[in-house]
Amino acid sequence: MSSTLAAGAGLDFTLAQQLTVIALCALTAYISHMALAVFNDGVRPFLLDFIQGRTTRSATTAVSFGLSAGFIFGLGAPMALSTGVLNPWLVFLPTDILGMLAPKKWLAPILGGAWGAVVVFGLNGANDVAHDLPVDFITAMQQMSTPILFLFTLFPVLAITKQFGRKWGGVAGGLELALVVLTMKLWPKMFAGALAMAVGVLMLIALAVAKDMKQRKADKDAGVTAIVLDDDPMASLFSASAARLRRHLPLFMVLGAGVCVLAQMHIFGGGEATSFLIAKGQYTEAAQVDFYRVFGFIPLIATTALASGAYGIAGFTLVYPIGYLMPNPFLAAIVGAVVFALEVLALSSIGKVLGKLPSVRDSSEHLRSAIGDTLQLAILFGSLMAANAMGGGLGILVVGGLYLLNDAMGRPVVRMAAAPAAVIVGGILLNVLYWLDLFTPIKG
Repeated sequence: MSSTLAAGAGLDFTLAQQLTVIALCALTAYISHMALAVFNDGVRPFLLDFIQGRTTRSATTAVSFGLSAGFIFGLGAPMALSTGVLNPWLVFLPTDILGMLAPKKWLAPILGGAWGAVVVFGLNGANDVAHDLPVDFITAMQQMSTPILFLFTLFPVLAITKQFGRKWGGVAGGLELALVVLTMKLWPKMFAGALAMAVGVLMLIALAVAKDMKQRKADKDAGVTAIVLDDDPMASLFSASAARLRRHLPLFMVLGAGVCVLAQMHIFGGGEATSFLIAKGQYTEAAQVDFYRVFGFIPLIATTALASGAYGIAGFTLVYPIGYLMPNPFLAAIVGAVVFALEVLALSSIGKVLGKLPSVRDSSEHLRSAIGDTLQLAILFGSLMAANAMGGGLGILVVGGLYLLNDAMGRPVVRMAAAPAAVIVGGILLNVLYWLDLFTPIKG
């Protein structure tokens, strides 16, 4: 597999694509204003106080901005510029903020649509300007592709090791390595980590289910029975939240249709690895990667939705892989609407099932943690590769120094986004040094 994308990955959109992005941004901002859904999982728990009137719109907006800004400018924008593919941090996190910020219901979709216009019209101009600079840091950032794609393959191994110990982790690691080597040898056009990730995730789920079944059998043999309280306040809250979301089912179906259509257009990737795969035209592999990620987020999204009364903008994110594989946007819209309807209607049942499978719930937490760990290393390593490509040792000094400085200052930019942000700042600085005749760009 090529380590980089074709030089000059562009952000040219057709009229239909432009209108889809603008309309979807308007819709997601409106839904955020209504506190029905947000993309940022960290913001969702705060929405219960807002829904119940215990906090203000401005305070909730401040929380949303604080938790999202670093990802928008440090990860979303750099990833879009380097791949030529949009991502949820750039499209949906700003509409979380703008929707909550809008004091009036009618203003929210206007602000959201305006952001969509900035994305589809402004990014291409920024992309063209960056590629014309003496130090083309956008093309250099394509060096991030290989470490992100290959290190991301290991997330099931880390999750298994954390939950089930070194023995099972070693087995999973050896199996994944063998499958990657086998895939590269027998199916060189296929993403090498696809089969390995599939087996790793299935292995984790099998171990978790087996542990839960064994524990339930042991409890049954010991005569332990669950006590259900009809007046449990959490059960009442979950029921009220599920009912609130079901009342707005038509709106959620429109949202599901829109997100699925955006994915079908192949101008959008649901994650870091997925963005590079979409940019390479490997849509089947991208669907596999995002499908595996779903297992790490269903419990989190379901429980936070039931606890807060606010859903996820992308739902369980199943509409991403489904959208990549749809043959046309019309079918994508229908399927996306149906998927979202089923998700919202099934929330209460999913919550009850998860309550009976504690090991499966734990697996999802370990998966999310492992995804974060692998991507954090991959993005840092890829950013240093980009720094080397655009400035050699000086580039590494500047980008690595900015990353370390961010850590020393208490991480004003979240760690995941700090390295790509440092590449952009470092690239600008190297261009300034060039104009001052203090630096000669490396010829690639």
